[in-house]
Amino acid sequence: MDPDLSRLADAVEEHGADGYLFDGHDDSDQYYVCGFDAPDPFVGLYDGADVHLLVSGLEYGRAETESRAATVARLGDYNYQERAARDGPKEARLDVIAAFLADHGVGATLVPGSFPTATADGLRERDVAVAVERSDVITEIRSVKTDEEIDNVRTAQRANEAAMRRAEELIADAEIRDGVLHRDDEPLTSEFVTQEIEIELLRNGCALDETIVAGGADAADPHDRGSGPLPADEPIVVDIFPRDKDSKYHADMTRTFLRGDSSEAVRERYDATLDAQEAALDTIEAGVTGKAVHDAVCDVYEDAGYPTLRADPSTETGFIHGTGHGIGLDVHEQPTLNPTGEELRPGQIVTVEPGLYDPDVGGIRIEDFVVVTEDGCENLTDYEKQLVLD
Repeated sequence: MDPDLSRLADAVEEHGADGYLFDGHDDSDQYYVCGFDAPDPFVGLYDGADVHLLVSGLEYGRAETESRAATVARLGDYNYQERAARDGPKEARLDVIAAFLADHGVGATLVPGSFPTATADGLRERDVAVAVERSDVITEIRSVKTDEEIDNVRTAQRANEAAMRRAEELIADAEIRDGVLHRDDEPLTSEFVTQEIEIELLRNGCALDETIVAGGADAADPHDRGSGPLPADEPIVVDIFPRDKDSKYHADMTRTFLRGDSSEAVRERYDATLDAQEAALDTIEAGVTGKAVHDAVCDVYEDAGYPTLRADPSTETGFIHGTGHGIGLDVHEQPTLNPTGEELRPGQIVTVEPGLYDPDVGGIRIEDFVVVTEDGCENLTDYEKQLVLD
């Protein structure tokens, strides 16, 4: 994929700079611009037209074949070892970066807010002007997805659905003993379901650092990962947000399941959450603000008598988070569906995940994600919504 970086070029020009500089790794903005990542920090330069990389000798071959850089240089091309023997590795690396910038005619550069302070100060000491770009222009650029990026997210979501199916099967097939779910004469735990989710994701080319399988009181905390035996007759929140190992794009989906008998309070909260999600989906289209989508969810909950942070900023129960967020190379990125959410644009991908939380009842959350279109949205989630599993 070759992203349209014209807005970044405009930002470089508007600031009177000669380029935009990265020094890091495992950074989505850097990967988006450079088309490359590495286990250790490397330097990426966008000069307003092309990308240029400065990498270690170990990464040179891969950078040549995998990145979208017009040129790739090695630290050794600038006599790094000799400099390091004389001045130490930190000073040598700064000298090499300064020389690399000089070779590309860069005397003044923009950098992201995450740029290392030590590198910025070292370059300034070497007469390179360094200014922080504060508008997050790259994050804004990548919030609107190309068709290829949307396909990448679709692929991650198919793996996500397979993993959710595995979690649902384990919960549905569990036996109920003394108020606890059991499998093979052992309690069915959050940890075991999480492990099975991870295995299924690996089979489908995805991975994740953590997930949420939380039942009972654990589920009443939106980001409690869950632990221990899963309860019967109480809602279990399963939230999976994997990253495709090939494309590096994420998916994100939540379902709430219950094995056993549902109380009236749980059923009412689940139905209200379905209504709230539907109201949000009906509101989403290009030009509508993320705030308006969030307000549509709050309207449904408040009309049904549930507390929200909009109505009561001090509430600790009810609807206590935003409605959604962008998703792509990061699992949380722009835009947002919350009280400060701005206008949505075609091609943006957002989650829609209303929820209700109360330690006395448990947690309920239902999450799909959609692509914003000119006159609505396209739901990329193809997974049924069913509370009680028989």
